[in-house]
Amino acid sequence: MEVIDSELGSSEAIKNKNRMLNTQDRRNDYDVTNTVQVSNPVAVRNAVASLFAKTFPGASFDKLWLAFYDFSRLFSGQYPGYLGCDTTYHDMQHTLDMTLALARLVTGYERTVEPGERLGAHRAQLTIITALLHDSGYIRHSQRDKDFSNGAEFTLYHVSRSADFLRRYLPEVGLAKDVGVASMIVHYTGYEVDIDTIELEDPRDSVCGHLLGTADLIAQMADRCYLEKCRDRLYKEFVVGGVAVDHAAPGEYRVRYESGNDLLRKTPTFYQTATKDRLQKKFNRSYRYAEVLFDGQNPYVSAIRSNLTHLTKVLKEGRWDLLRREPPCFVGIEGAEEMMDTAAYRLLSEIPKEHSQLDPDVMPM
Repeated sequence: MEVIDSELGSSEAIKNKNRMLNTQDRRNDYDVTNTVQVSNPVAVRNAVASLFAKTFPGASFDKLWLAFYDFSRLFSGQYPGYLGCDTTYHDMQHTLDMTLALARLVTGYERTVEPGERLGAHRAQLTIITALLHDSGYIRHSQRDKDFSNGAEFTLYHVSRSADFLRRYLPEVGLAKDVGVASMIVHYTGYEVDIDTIELEDPRDSVCGHLLGTADLIAQMADRCYLEKCRDRLYKEFVVGGVAVDHAAPGEYRVRYESGNDLLRKTPTFYQTATKDRLQKKFNRSYRYAEVLFDGQNPYVSAIRSNLTHLTKVLKEGRWDLLRREPPCFVGIEGAEEMMDTAAYRLLSEIPKEHSQLDPDVMPM
């Protein structure tokens, strides 16, 4: 956890600053400051609108307002042709939490850099819309995806599907010329494309990608119920999506994660070998821009550190009973949690007791 420790400094220094919110006081569906209900699209839209207006005075919020409206319809099953969200980890709360984090990073970036490096209202607008739709690839289409029973089946290529959705959606809201950039920067939130190979003409578009990828990671890992959600929800998505178990050939099963607890056991190693590299190097430590809004502190880094410290205690002492939070789930299909459970348990029941093990080399969060 060196990156977390180095960003926060000593515990004594933290005490001398304005104390961060105790995670015990946070509500399960509120952001890291416990001020914005990130399960509520209107609350997040209003918070983003406030940041946008202060950062880009006089700029229109109309397209962003429409994007929030369409996001709500898409995830709740009211968008024409789509069935709604049925993935219990990548639910509506996750996207809204990530979008709020992204808006904060954009604001911090704009206040920090020289005028010639600033994103500007239009580029910031496009990045926020991309954030709102970065997981649209999990949503099933009523016709094209009728052979699939759950959005988690798209796990390994959901970002490419999100890019496809953006290509169809942006022209409908008058942003056809931005399709190329949006369909590329959305890949900074996933692992389908090596982000080192993404080529963008304007360096500011790469910055947008860094901010997107950073927001996606820090919002998840700073969630008050991150550990429970990984164990109880992300693991099941990984099972249904073919990540936890690789069924390459009939009768051949290779397992990366034996259970939700096993996923948590391997999370610290994955953080050290992959996630930290992204946050610090590939995304150029973009999480720092949040500090501009919080008097030099970083509530996301603080919450992540708290979660990883708690996980270390759980693993060291074998105290799985310490993970007892039961966060609400915000999906758009009735019975989605039960359907996810059924699908995961069915697939797990097919795995023979004797099976090979795979290194957990992928965690497309």
